[in-house]
Amino acid sequence: MGILTWTYIIVGLTFALYIGIAIWSRAGSTKEFYVAGGGVSPLANGMATAADWMSAASFISMAGLISFMGYDGSVYLMGWTGGYVLLALLLAPYLRKFGKFTVPDFVGDRYYSRTARLVAVICAIFISFTYVAGQMRGVGIVFSRFLEVEIETGVIIGMVIVLFYAVLGGMKGITYTQVAQFCVLIFAYMVPAVFISIMLTGNPIPQLGLGSELNDGTYLLDKLDGMLTELGFAAYTDGSKATIDVFFITAALMVGTAGLPHVIVRFFTVPKVKDARMSAGYALVFIAILYTTAPAVGAFGMYNMLNTTSNQPIASMPQWVGNWGKTGLITVTDKNADGIIQYVKNADQNELAIDKDIMVLANPEIARLPNWVIALVAAGGLAAALSTAAGLLLVISTSISHDLLKNSFMPGISEKSELIAARIAATAAVVVAGYFGIYPPGFVAEVVAFAFGLAAASFFPVIIMGIFSKTMNKQGAIWGMVTGLAFTLAYISYFKFVNPAANVPENWWFNISPEGIGTLGMVLNFIVSFLISKMTPPPPAHVQDLVEDIRIPRGAVASTGAH
Repeated sequence: MGILTWTYIIVGLTFALYIGIAIWSRAGSTKEFYVAGGGVSPLANGMATAADWMSAASFISMAGLISFMGYDGSVYLMGWTGGYVLLALLLAPYLRKFGKFTVPDFVGDRYYSRTARLVAVICAIFISFTYVAGQMRGVGIVFSRFLEVEIETGVIIGMVIVLFYAVLGGMKGITYTQVAQFCVLIFAYMVPAVFISIMLTGNPIPQLGLGSELNDGTYLLDKLDGMLTELGFAAYTDGSKATIDVFFITAALMVGTAGLPHVIVRFFTVPKVKDARMSAGYALVFIAILYTTAPAVGAFGMYNMLNTTSNQPIASMPQWVGNWGKTGLITVTDKNADGIIQYVKNADQNELAIDKDIMVLANPEIARLPNWVIALVAAGGLAAALSTAAGLLLVISTSISHDLLKNSFMPGISEKSELIAARIAATAAVVVAGYFGIYPPGFVAEVVAFAFGLAAASFFPVIIMGIFSKTMNKQGAIWGMVTGLAFTLAYISYFKFVNPAANVPENWWFNISPEGIGTLGMVLNFIVSFLISKMTPPPPAHVQDLVEDIRIPRGAVASTGAH
């Protein structure tokens, strides 16, 4: 069977599974809609958290970044992995013990301030919309290649699927759908990785295959270093970024991802604090499977791509180049009219342009794996994008219905009306996300860094100090968040949008790129919060007792998530 037929079958079966789960797990109360009733098992929550965490960026883009950036791409691997560890060890158990549905809920109650809650709501909505737009675009790209439809049509299909199970089932439907999506995406990621590792190195374990010898007796990484340097690129195992920039980018990704609201809320769905710790451990194991495989997938993809395209006649280009060329994500231009493709660093001479996002999706085709494997990877990419999109949409709807309506402007709203408001907000959020997926603003890629910077400079300090400092008061928290946000916003906006031509290392403060500036914003947040809190009254006694209580790991009353 052809790729298209296999894709219809495998993607169709997975979508039928997701919809079936959504109908089975329909939410009937706000508690089921927000936190799946609070009764999810640690193992299921670990799988759902892994699927929530591993978005289109992890599944589709990360190996592509490593493939083309080599050593420099490792900042994403280290930052995102470290971010999860930080979240699991430092934040999740304490936030779970606090027992609230959302991060703005925690900020509002811990800092006894409506203003702090509103600032947190704005941050949560902005971060979530930034991410969900990227996920919907990823869905459109997968559909455009594997179902041979327009990207716009692909986005609309994705919107309908997400809308169905996110609005109908809320967190309950999303949780059990994400369990199924984790199984699909991890199987889809590992199968081609194992096949290609065996083909290139004879080793069935991709992580070991990365450091193994090729069939000609040379090591894979040595071979890649030589091939790339011959073409004018930096060696695959060398980096070109300044050490301080690598440190700041990695730190910004770590603390930024540790403050991401859609992952934090997952730890509210288990019955006890102990279960939150266990589910964090399960999720770490599940995430490690993909994250330790990604460097091998990136190296395999780059090696096969160079072997099949560089210095090859255009007339004999492999089928995958033509297939992806239809999507516009690969372009071949014979600039010197010699009929041969020159893939080189020099932009004036380079004749092959490849979108980094397609490397994982195209990898099975480049390696000439069976058509069912190619279709399986498409289903995995869709599972990764849709699982994260659903989690983000829930954060947006919860922030509007629970944090804005219930806790800020309409405290007397009934549970039924709140549930209706949550579903309407989720529907509106899907429509807005779909719009940005169909008509992506030119700066979508840039605002990803913007979102990480904002999360690092705003949420992370306020959460850490809320848990570990009894003396941090509302004045310190608010001014810290505002300072961190304003500084990070100004720095990134200047280099990304106001004066992009100046975005070079010579103009950066202390050699720190806009992608890493969130770390400095976080430091400023901590300093301002500390100074302001010393000049203003301490928190009320009941808040100090609350902080003391949530830091005790045992003896707590099981959190109910009540609001």
